[in-house]
Amino acid sequence: MPLAMSRPWKHPKTGIYQLRKVVPDDLRKLIGKREEKLSLQTRDPAEAKVRHAKALAELEARWANLRTGPKSLTEREAHELAIVAHDRWLEQHRDNPSQQAFWDIELGERAFAPSKRLTSAELDRLFDLTTIAVDDTATKIFQLEEWCLQAADDCLSQRGFVVDDQSRRTLARAVAAAVQRASVTLSRMAKGEFIPSTLFSPAGMTPLSPVPVLPQRAVSFQDLLDGWKAERRPVAKTVYEWSRVIRELEKYLGHSDAHRVTGDNLVEWKRSMVAAGLRGKTIQGSKLSPVRAILQWGVQNKLVPSNAADGISLETKSKQGEKKRSFTDEEAKIILRAALSERDPVKRWVPWIGAYTGARLSEICQLRSEDVLQIEDIWCMKFAPEAGSLKTSGSERIVPVHPALNESGLLNFAAQMKSGPLFADLSPDKFGKRGGNGTKIIGRFVRQLGLKDPRLSPSHSWRHRIRTLGRKHGLARDILDAITGHGLKAVADSYGEFPVEALFRELCKIPKLGLDRH
Repeated sequence: MPLAMSRPWKHPKTGIYQLRKVVPDDLRKLIGKREEKLSLQTRDPAEAKVRHAKALAELEARWANLRTGPKSLTEREAHELAIVAHDRWLEQHRDNPSQQAFWDIELGERAFAPSKRLTSAELDRLFDLTTIAVDDTATKIFQLEEWCLQAADDCLSQRGFVVDDQSRRTLARAVAAAVQRASVTLSRMAKGEFIPSTLFSPAGMTPLSPVPVLPQRAVSFQDLLDGWKAERRPVAKTVYEWSRVIRELEKYLGHSDAHRVTGDNLVEWKRSMVAAGLRGKTIQGSKLSPVRAILQWGVQNKLVPSNAADGISLETKSKQGEKKRSFTDEEAKIILRAALSERDPVKRWVPWIGAYTGARLSEICQLRSEDVLQIEDIWCMKFAPEAGSLKTSGSERIVPVHPALNESGLLNFAAQMKSGPLFADLSPDKFGKRGGNGTKIIGRFVRQLGLKDPRLSPSHSWRHRIRTLGRKHGLARDILDAITGHGLKAVADSYGEFPVEALFRELCKIPKLGLDRH
């Protein structure tokens, strides 16, 4: 019975065709897997057949090279292989040739050049560790050479060549010469000289994958996230969610190298998520945005040459009626009246503090007893990073205690608590935040009161309400922003301070809700 011919395989979820071929028994140990998989980057069956035939031929050629075993490369063979490095470098930088800053033409000319014989005086200076300074030029040349060696390794791996160290260096030297030629061409292009728009590689040659800009090693998405995290210091939840997105992207791509991702890859990833039924808001805000952010950090820190996610987005339109709204007076009364009879401190005080400060639920849940204090004879609440992470720098603020909170007994409650969290019995979530579990408790509490409107957020609608009341009762705009911790709208807003007397005066313009106790 004849064996079935290999043909494009359509992914059942994404609809994108793949090449899938079982690795022969004699190569499994060498390759390290039972099956080769390669995305054909198309949903068109006709195009998939064309791409599949080309990819299959390249795969078979690589397997044939692996079976051949170790070989030595001649200089001619090395330069033929390196032609694609030349073309790839031009293609990568042709649109903005002046921005190619990694390959220094002057230093590139000296890469892999034979070292000159040092004099006795130079040797003495070299080993005088108390006076020697690192030769920046030599370091940069070394980095270029390491980069070329990595590119040579990528090329050899793609083609299945097994070579000795001398052949590896021969190919790396050829890559250096190819990229040097391409960089000279780019410098001419940067001055406005005409270069033919179409570049060709020898027939049958597979283009090199994007080579890493980081000299010592490839840069993974996790490397970029770790660097971004170290600088930006995001909350643990953000790191957790972004790490999960990265793992999803790596699984889709089949690799973790940030240099190899292209705009086409990300467009196909976006399409696969649309096909899987993910909401546009989720794709745009929770998937594409994190990838774009960490790639941009990589560009800014010279780790990747460009941001493949630039310009890739998904237009999102909120469904009619989906916008969150404020609690009405009647809804606010229902919640606050129910809270009065609660013994659980979270249910008793979180809604009340939210109602008269507009603070985020996470900020309220991490308040400490020492954050309720007197400033210039006015009782205030301090929202500070010492209690827990805040959303923005503007979130650190002082908010006076509204008379309604004082009359309800908040100050007595705070005074009875020992130093530390006001809601000590509220256990932190897996990210160490009390607000995570507090959100669940308040959500169930409010919904059980019959407030089912999906436009209402059991915790965040208080924040909407304070803005609504601020407009209704004429609170000064900049002071209302200072109370809620919203960002500054103009440079002038950052001038001067916000005296607690002014904050208290404006906050008191919001009237107390009349509650009938039953």
